[in-house]
Amino acid sequence: MRSGVIMAGGPGMRLWPLSRASRPKQLLQVGDGRSLLALAYDRLAGVLDPTSIFVCTLDSHRDAVLAALPELPPENVIGEPTGRDTALANGLCAAVLGAVDPDAVLAVVTADHVIKPIGAFQDALRCAFELAESAPRLVTFGIVPTSAHTGLGYVERGAPIDGSAYDVASFTEKPDAATAATYLASGRYFWNSGMFVWQASTVLDQLRRHRPDLAGGLERIAAARAGPDRTRVQAAVYPELPRISIDYAVLEPAARERADAVAVVPLAVDWLDVGSWSALATTLPSDEHGNALGSLTVLVDSADNVIVTDDPQHLVAALGLRETIVVATKDVTMICPLADAERVKALAAATRLAHGERFT
Repeated sequence: MRSGVIMAGGPGMRLWPLSRASRPKQLLQVGDGRSLLALAYDRLAGVLDPTSIFVCTLDSHRDAVLAALPELPPENVIGEPTGRDTALANGLCAAVLGAVDPDAVLAVVTADHVIKPIGAFQDALRCAFELAESAPRLVTFGIVPTSAHTGLGYVERGAPIDGSAYDVASFTEKPDAATAATYLASGRYFWNSGMFVWQASTVLDQLRRHRPDLAGGLERIAAARAGPDRTRVQAAVYPELPRISIDYAVLEPAARERADAVAVVPLAVDWLDVGSWSALATTLPSDEHGNALGSLTVLVDSADNVIVTDDPQHLVAALGLRETIVVATKDVTMICPLADAERVKALAAATRLAHGERFT
C-alpha cells in the first residue's frame, strides 16, 4: 500500500527565537497563514488517502503535532525518543510500517519546504511511486536548479528511465561556488530535495547491506509489539544507535555500487527550504523598501530588513535600519545583520550555554 511520511523532527534553531525546542519550525505559520507541517500534509493529501499519511517527530512534539493537524489519527504519529539524524528516522518509519504491511511503499517528505505549484509536485510523486513499485530502487526528487547554490547538495543524472526519470550517477554535498556554477551550466545536475519514495523492504535491505549496525537496532524495535513494549525497546535501543544521514548511510553507497539502484525524478517547481530567516523572509509580505514584515511596524528611512514578532499587537519601530533581522517574542528579542542569518543557530547555542533551556 502507498503511504506518506512527513519528517518533522528538528527544532530548526536557525529560526530562533521564533522556533524553539518546544515550538519547532514546522509548526510556524508562513506567509499564507498555514504551518509548514500543514502545507506538507496538504501536498500528500491530494495523492494519498488521509489514513495513510504519517508524521515522524520527536515524542516531545507529539501533542503539538496533533494540535496542528487535528485530522491526523493519533496512531499515525511515529515518535522518536531523541533525534538521531535522517538514516534512523527513515529506517524507523520503514521498519514500523513495513512490519504492518510488508508491501508498504513510502513517500518520505519534509515538513520545512514551500513547494509551488502543488500539482507539479503531486504529478512527480505519482511518477516516483510507480518507479519504486516497478523495481527495488530508491527514488529521490531532484529540484531543477535556478542558481549556483552552494548551500545545497546536488544529484547528477545518469541514464534516462522511460523519459520521466534518470538513474543517479552521483551525489555531491554543498560544492564551492565555481563547482556549483559548472553544475548549473551543464544541465546534468539537480538540487537534492531530501525527499524520497521507496518500498519499505528496499530501504531496509540497503540498510542491512551498508549499515548493519543501524538495521539490527531498527529490527529489534519493529519486532516488539506496538504499544508500551515497543516504546520501552525503542527508548533503550534508539539513542544508542549511530547518528548519520540517509544520504551517507544508504543513497550514496547504493548509487556507487549499482548504476540503477537510485533514480531521480525531476521536479520543476518553486521550491524553498525554509531553514533560515533570509529564506523565511521570502514568504512574508514586503513593503516598497524591501522590508519583509511579519509584524506591526513603523519604519522610517529603513530598507531591506526582516522584522517578525509572535504577537500581532507588538509594535516594532525602527529608524535608519538597513539589512537587519529583528525578531521579537515574549521573552527574547534577537537582532542580527541579514548577512549573518546562517549564524543564528550559533547564537541560539550560545544562549543555551549562558542560560540553559530557558530561552531555547
